[in-house]
Amino acid sequence: MIPHWLLLEIGLPVEMVKLDLASREHKRPEYLALNPAGTVPTLVVGDQVITESAAILLWLVEQAPGQWLAPAMGTAQRAQFLQHVVHLANTLQPAFRRWFYPEEAAGAAAAAANKQHAERDIALEWERWNGLLAERPYLLGTDISAADFYLCVLMRWSRNMPRPATDWPHLARFAATLKARPSFALLYQREELTDWT
Repeated sequence: MIPHWLLLEIGLPVEMVKLDLASREHKRPEYLALNPAGTVPTLVVGDQVITESAAILLWLVEQAPGQWLAPAMGTAQRAQFLQHVVHLANTLQPAFRRWFYPEEAAGAAAAAANKQHAERDIALEWERWNGLLAERPYLLGTDISAADFYLCVLMRWSRNMPRPATDWPHLARFAATLKARPSFALLYQREELTDWT
């Protein structure tokens, strides 16, 4: 969802191929030939294959006209932007994986405890991001960046948790701002989604 949303924001033409994850289309040989890890998303640009949401996000930032999705290279704000993207990819997103699939790392016997720890870690993350957004509309201040879209999509992942991200007031305001963008409505239409609108 993150790359798709950014592609809509940038306006780059793209051919989308929907995979049925329930039937494990992402584990079939033709997909594994593109992405041996069998994960989604995968972006194919000519002969180049780019995997991992954060990597695709960073590549798309470089393709954006006027580079508006990230601060200029070499600036202090660019370093802050990169820090946010890496933190989301390495801390919050893996915590969700532990919450959605608690038996993967811990085994069936420890799945409940693993899920509980992941839920606690995700709540601590919401505290962190809520505090960061307390006095600013976006993660970098007054300018929106690709990191904002990333955070918003991860917030959506919490929609069915006992305490979703929108329970935190600054995160709720932030999500409402991003969901008001025309690209969000188009994303939901193309992804055929109806929840979290």
